[in-house]
Parts: sequence; C-alpha cells; structure tokens
Amino acid sequence: MWRFSNNMRALIGKKIGMSHTFSESGQLIPITALKVLPNVILVRKTKSNHGYDAVLLAAFPKSSKKIKKPILGQFPNKEEGYSFLAEFRDFSVEKDVGEKLDLTIFQDISFVDVKGISKGKGFQGVMRRHGFHGGRKTHGSKFHRAAGSTGMAATPSRVFKGTKMPGHMGNAETTVQNLKVVKIDLDHHILYVKGAVPGSNGTKLYIKQARKKKII
Repeated sequence: MWRFSNNMRALIGKKIGMSHTFSESGQLIPITALKVLPNVILVRKTKSNHGYDAVLLAAFPKSSKKIKKPILGQFPNKEEGYSFLAEFRDFSVEKDVGEKLDLTIFQDISFVDVKGISKGKGFQGVMRRHGFHGGRKTHGSKFHRAAGSTGMAATPSRVFKGTKMPGHMGNAETTVQNLKVVKIDLDHHILYVKGAVPGSNGTKLYIKQARKKKII
C-alpha cells in the first residue's frame, strides 16, 4: 500500500500507451493515455479518530479468490475485491465511504503529477547508468567503459557511500510532475496527458493534482 501526503485530489489509474495529437498551429504533441476506472472509497480517516485526514481508495476489480485474506478483509463485500489500494492524505473531495470517484474530479485541473514504477533496465555500467564518458578508445588504453578508481589509497581507505558505480537501473518509484491534461474522455474512462509517464503499458499509476501548478 502506498501513501501520499499533501494531496488534494487523486485517483488510481493504469497506463494504456502513448500516441500523439496536433495543436491548433499544427505542432505534434506526444500524449499518454491513462485508464482511470471509478475508484471506491473504502475508509475515510479523520484527525479525531486516526490523527490525520485521509481516504483509502481501491481500483480495478479483481476476483476475491486471487486476493490474500489480510487484504480481502478491508473490503466491505468479501465477494468483490480490488487489485490495488492507495491512501491519500488531505483529500479535498467530499465523498462518503462506499461512493465512487471518477475523472470528473479532474475536469477543472490543467496539470497533474503521475507516480509509478519505472521500467527496469537490469544491471548497467556507469556509462549508461550515470552518463560517464568513458576512457579513450585507442589501442592500449585499457580504459574504455570502466568506472575507474572508486576508493582512497590512504585514509579513510574505503569507498564513500553514494559513489556512482555500476548497478541495477530502473524499476524504481518515479514521479513526473506538471503533466498537462490534454483531454478527458469520461465515456471510456481515459485521461490524456502531454508527455510520458513512468512504467510500461499496464503499469499501475497514481494521478494527483499537481502540487506546483495552480488550477486554471
């Protein structure tokens, strides 16, 4: 379960894929389509009872047979479950437990932040992972794509924490901020935003009102 703070409006969605559209001046604009089915409010927390204000949302129906019992116990109807839950604090939409939220809460919002897990790229060297230029490619250099020296020869005789080295790349929690809302298709539950979002097609995403942009 993921928790977000300082949110005002937010929904759980899924990445469908990328496409493009054209502006009035004929400029090509890359867009990403996000599937946002109605989210159900499972729990509404208050400061008096829990110490903070928040709502627990559930999205994407899933067979109860495929859900673990500790998670299934959070659903009022044990015969119907959902594939993912997320808790959003300081939620401004006034809805009661059991009611559903759809893309209409984003109709007066021009920018959103999208959070998800980025694509995994496996184990990579320093040139791809960190953008190192590498060494000379001439004969006999013996230093083409290596990271080079990483530790101290004398004091403190160790590798400092945070040193850029080869390792696992991608598959990390990523947030893309200030994505412009291009179109909202309420009939098909699809939100179109300008630009790219984390993850591959089918990745679960968390869409919230942009924190650094005003509602216009």
